[in-house]
Amino acid sequence: MTVFGAIILWRHDAKAMWAALGSVVNSILSVILKRILNQERPDSASRSDPGMPSSHGQSIFFTVVFAILSVGEWLSVNEFTLIISASILAFGTYLTWLRVSRGLHTINQVVAGAAVGSIFSILWFWSWEALVLNAFISSLWVRMVVVMGAAVFCLAFLVYVIGYCFKDE
Repeated sequence: MTVFGAIILWRHDAKAMWAALGSVVNSILSVILKRILNQERPDSASRSDPGMPSSHGQSIFFTVVFAILSVGEWLSVNEFTLIISASILAFGTYLTWLRVSRGLHTINQVVAGAAVGSIFSILWFWSWEALVLNAFISSLWVRMVVVMGAAVFCLAFLVYVIGYCFKDE
């Protein structure tokens, strides 16, 4: 979420708001999937909540794939963007692998999270281009819904995260 906050401040456009909204929706999807699947974390994990799919893996790969697609769209596909994309993918993979190496998730849990986050990212990115952009340009109501919806969802998610951090104290 921090990454998308920085992108909104840097780009401050509708697509950045759409990306941030997608990040929040992706996080909500992760919570729902965890409750449905209810798979335990490894014995070495200090947390007792369900581990499938890895919400960190899902969020990281939502961001990774959205960034790769955005870089490709912005600079087109060439050697430079392939190097940037490979670097983004390697960094995201490393961050996700840390969840396994620290005993917080199994490999299957982070792979599932990465897969769900990647697929959702592709669908969210595509939905902007195929469905939302034309409506956003042509309708004031759609602009208001996207901007206000993104702002409300992101603020609500921020409040939820802050509340979750202080829940154990």
